[in-house]
This record gives sequence, C-alpha cells and structure tokens, in this order.
Amino acid sequence: MINRLDSSQADFSAALDSLLQWEAEQQDGIEKTVREILLDVKARGDLALIEFTNKFDRREVQQASELVLTEESLQAALDSISAQEKAALETAAERIRSYHQKQVQESWQYTESNGSVLGQKITPLDRVGLYVPGGKASYPSSVLMSAVPAKVAGVQEVVLVTPTPAGEVNQLVLAAAAVAGVTSVITVGGAQAVAALAYGTETVPRVDKIVGPGNIFVATAKREVFGTVDIDMIAGPSEILIICDGKTDPDWVAMDLFSQAEHDEQAQSILLCPDASFLEQVEASIAKLLPTLQRKDIVKVSLANRGALIKVKDLHEAVDIANRIAPEHLELSVDAPESLLPAIKHAGAIFMGRYTSESLGDYCAGPNHVLPTSGTARFSSPLGTYDFVKRSSIIACSPQAASELGKVASVLARGESLEAHALAAEFRIEK
Repeated sequence: MINRLDSSQADFSAALDSLLQWEAEQQDGIEKTVREILLDVKARGDLALIEFTNKFDRREVQQASELVLTEESLQAALDSISAQEKAALETAAERIRSYHQKQVQESWQYTESNGSVLGQKITPLDRVGLYVPGGKASYPSSVLMSAVPAKVAGVQEVVLVTPTPAGEVNQLVLAAAAVAGVTSVITVGGAQAVAALAYGTETVPRVDKIVGPGNIFVATAKREVFGTVDIDMIAGPSEILIICDGKTDPDWVAMDLFSQAEHDEQAQSILLCPDASFLEQVEASIAKLLPTLQRKDIVKVSLANRGALIKVKDLHEAVDIANRIAPEHLELSVDAPESLLPAIKHAGAIFMGRYTSESLGDYCAGPNHVLPTSGTARFSSPLGTYDFVKRSSIIACSPQAASELGKVASVLARGESLEAHALAAEFRIEK
C-alpha cells in the first residue's frame, strides 16, 4: 500500500534516491507540436487561436470577441455562487493580501561622502498573464494565489486565460477572478493560450510574465517562451514531507499524506518518524481511511509508487533527510517545531505544529501555495510580490565621485583592453 524504509538499512540512500526520482512526462512529438502551435499563433494571431480553441476545446467560436468574458460576467459569477463560497473566497483573498503586503519592496537610495548617489528603483511589471486550468480540473485558489500578490505588487493588468471545454465555464474560478481584481478573462487554454500571452494577438495583450499551473503542453509551452516573457516555474508533482515525533493523531497524519497524494498518481507523500510503532499506527490509519476517499484510486497509486513511511534514528536525522529532499511542503508535527526550524535549509513552505495542516496553506492561511517542487526548494522560493516587480540600479556621480571612480574604472577597463570604456571614464577625471 505504501513503501516502508529505514534509515539504518544498508541501501537506504539508494532506496531514497529511487523513491525521489521523477522525470517530467515526455511524449513523442509534444515539443514539436507545441512549437508548431506557438509559431502559428505568433504568425496568425486570433485566427490561429480560434482554430486551436475549436479543435481542442470542442467549441464553435466564430469571432475572437467570443473568447473574452466581460467584467459583468465575472460579477455575475460572483453573484451566482453561494454566500458560503463567496465568504470563503473573500476571507482567503484578504488573508493572502495581508500576508503579501508584508513582502512589498520599496525603492531606496543613499548618498556617499563624495556626493555620489546609489540606489535601487522597484517597478511593478505592466501586465501579467495567469493560466488557470479549466473544466473539471479548475483551481479558484490558484487565481487568488497568483492574482492577489500581483495586484499588491502594483501590476495594473492581470490577464487570466482558462479553457472552457465544450463551453463549460467554472463559475467559482470566475468569481475568484472578480474577488482578486483580475483585469480580463479570455477563454483559451493549452499551448495556444501561452503563445497568445507571450506574443500577443489582436485580442490577447502581450504580457511580461506568465504564471500558473497546467498540463504537459502548457508546461512545455512556458519553457519554450521563457526569454520572450518571464515565467514563474515549471512545476512537478505535488509533494508533502511530514516529520513527526509520534505524538500526533495517526489519522491526522494519514489524511495529511492523502492531501497531496490525491492530486495525481505522481504526487509524493513521505513521513519521517523515529517511532516504529507510530509508523505502524499511521499505516493502519491509511488502510482504514483510504477507502473513504472519493479519489482513493489516485491516492492508492501515488502512495504505492512514490509514498513512504520512513523510520529514522531521531528528529535531527529527520531534518537532515528533509534537507536532502527539499520538499514543496514540510510539516513539523512535533512538540516544539521552533526548535527544528533553524536547521531547516530547504523547503517551499514549513507548517509548524500538529494543528497546522498543509491544506490550510493551500487555501487561506495567507502565504502563497505556488511553491518549488522536485527539489528546487534548494534554490528557489514561493511565488510572492517580489515576482511581479523588477529592480533597476540607480547611479548618480558627483564631479568628485566621477574623478575618483574614473581612475579605478580606467585601470580595470584597460586591463580588459576596452579602450573606449577607459577613455569615457578618464575624460571625467579632474586634471
């Protein structure tokens, strides 16, 4: 049902590496197909977008204007959902907004004794594109997690693209767009939507950055257009790693493992614990609770393929293994999580204590749920307001500073055989 490992076994390192190994889905022809779509949309704009939308989403669009949803449509969606759903969206949005306001960066300057002024100017991106899967696989929470930080950062235009297979519109996604302050919604998906955002069409404005999850075609398209526009990341399967001291309700731990395993068969759920008897209890809870889940078939495959209950020597070793894995979500389900925090080096989000389930972070705690996966937490961070701004250096030299720095620049420029660089600096040296 789920893999069992022990850190004391001779082949533990190799077994763990095998468990962690994941290769992005590869299918013959995907890159070729995506490149053809990108080039076609770049060349023919709306006409190509309409053709691909009708082909892949089983629609009968005649004019590009039919792809655009008005502000009235978003408001109508917000009005159509239940009072409970509306309140949940608004509460989550406000918590996300409040958290990300703490991340806002300010421009700064300082003046040196020689009169030169140095600093940094923070400027929000002009326009951001947000990709949201459509149909049954829809994520209103991802709308909030991407659009709200962008608006907090000062982005003026947030363009949401989402497919509507057979014309099926997800009202909760549109309601989330209304709550988050999305500027416009365009009902296209797949690689063609990424192309439209990256290159622009007559209807879809070109953006500066594309964020949001998608299938293999979307991920491949994002990788292809990176450089023309910025992207957030190429995300792998969802992950959760739980460090537990053996004192948490095993049913809670089992359900927390399920919370990521239910995403898809490639998701990864791992528990590290020094108490062998507790691991047995969690395994029993898994067997008891798994049949009750709607997505039990997906969870079963995920746990069998990539899940694990791992016996460790102690909590310190658990932290070492966690740093090696660099998980997307890390739960510290222990008595004193603060004592472990200083040693945690690599994790997308850290959930402190027994009562802090990962699912709270997915929806409404406040921090972003767009997180690095597949070990990339070693060098990357959660999505935040800092992803929606750019930084410009400010340099202003007084005559004295230009003379002093010109002497230094001259030596270095001539050392690189760049005479014009040297002369440009030397012309300003006081004689």
